[in-house]
Amino acid sequence: MVKFEDLKKLKRFNEIAAVLAKYGFDEIIDRFELNGSVLLQKINPIKEDLGVFERIRLSIEELGPTFIKFGQIMSLRPDLLPGKLLHELEKLQDNVPAVEFNEIEKEIIACIGGPLNKHFSQFHIEPVAAASLSQVHVGVLLSNGDKVAVKVQRPGVEENVHSDLDLLKSIASFIDQQFDDLKCYDFPGLVETIRYTLLRELDFNNEVSNMSIARAHLENRKVYIPKVYEEYCSKTLLVMEYYEGKRFTEILSCSDDDRKKVAQNGLYAATKQILEDGFFHADPHPGNLLIGDGMQLCFIDWGMTGRLTEQERLSLIELLGSIVDKDVGKLTDSFLRICRKQERADGERDIERALAELLDRYHSIPIYKMNIGDFLFGILTLLRDHRLSLPIEYSIMIKALITADGTARIAYPKLNVVDEIKGQVEAISRKRYSPENIWKSVNRSFARFIAFKRDLPEKFVKIIEKIESDDIGVTFKLDKLERIINTLENASNRLTIGIVTGSIIIGSSMIITTGVKPFLFGFPALGVVGYLISVVLGLWIVVTIIRNRKY
Repeated sequence: MVKFEDLKKLKRFNEIAAVLAKYGFDEIIDRFELNGSVLLQKINPIKEDLGVFERIRLSIEELGPTFIKFGQIMSLRPDLLPGKLLHELEKLQDNVPAVEFNEIEKEIIACIGGPLNKHFSQFHIEPVAAASLSQVHVGVLLSNGDKVAVKVQRPGVEENVHSDLDLLKSIASFIDQQFDDLKCYDFPGLVETIRYTLLRELDFNNEVSNMSIARAHLENRKVYIPKVYEEYCSKTLLVMEYYEGKRFTEILSCSDDDRKKVAQNGLYAATKQILEDGFFHADPHPGNLLIGDGMQLCFIDWGMTGRLTEQERLSLIELLGSIVDKDVGKLTDSFLRICRKQERADGERDIERALAELLDRYHSIPIYKMNIGDFLFGILTLLRDHRLSLPIEYSIMIKALITADGTARIAYPKLNVVDEIKGQVEAISRKRYSPENIWKSVNRSFARFIAFKRDLPEKFVKIIEKIESDDIGVTFKLDKLERIINTLENASNRLTIGIVTGSIIIGSSMIITTGVKPFLFGFPALGVVGYLISVVLGLWIVVTIIRNRKY
């Protein structure tokens, strides 16, 4: 790790300071206390009348690939940054001049282990896209004649990224120490998040895996994910199917019906990925979408993705349901459950009141005119103002949902987004309470309880041992430990039998409704036997409790 004092001697750090001076961030330059600060102040600042957020965006663009990626990833954090800054960061472009083909050719040959003509019957020298980290060429595979897109990492880019990330880490720590009013943004923590995200994006094996997972979740022809040719892929090379499609902007001149179909397909895909699959494209903006025949939607650029656990998805479904139903109580509970409070966070009543005011503003709006993206953004702004923060996966997910909502409205502004999402939320909720899922939940809970019961005596003994050895600062000693353990075992045994009895009742009830033969007293025999067993076990527990006078 480079120390901050050493940074002042580095050429790259001086370049960063010069760009900051050029765009008028003199206070930061003064805090750096650079030896050449007088010289830096002589740099002619830009003459244009630009706002502070616009100057931030231009500075980032001039600082190059790592900082551009930093800005792009930060544009996914509406829970931390103000809306106007996010709007500027979304404009960040990393289109740069292409690398000379002879350098790219060397990189491809090193990855595939041989000259291009041994693997490709055709290979276009001119790239179809060039960005800060990689560029894309089109080729035709010699083995099967498939047309492919070849994504190649720029030579030397990983070394430059690592160097810039080290600089960013030092600068972030320095800013965090010097600017008290910026501590709430936790810049050192943000840089670590950027490091993790960016280094994963530099390894194309992760993108290969992401695309394979996304393809596994496909269920119809509304959405398409290009096939990956894994035998040619490596850390710096990605070979995938070339999708013949239009750019998203080209469909704006199509008929209303076609544009509506694109909007519906895109919103359905994004919502399904988030709520049902738990694995989603983190930035479904128009530049990452292609439109094929029949208005089929193709998602490209899977470098950045998000994941949600089952419990996180359930919390999100409840949250969206409370928005659609305009239920401020449920909305408040849902957000406070998933948010983390920062220092000096407001009280729950203040937060609930603010959420209620926000929801009231939308209460009079007809549901077909309600903009889910604007509403979610308003909530995130509110949470930031009240010093609440979201776990990063939630914030990335909400940003993806906001982007999907905005993209759908670009394609077809009249789309009733609430109705589209409401149908999916209700369908997923019905699946959640299906007999099969309820039975799985019962089995899972029972298995966890059995494991807890098995480990409880041992864990309890360890706690007592720590108490006796003063490891947790307690100086008294407990006698008759064996009696305590026996009592715990008896209690856990009764609880286990109670859970088993409840499970048998649930299972028997499900069997009774199926009508499976043979019958007993006109009902499925297996269900009747289950009921009888549960009655016997229940009576035994009651008799035991009464006999021991434990009531």
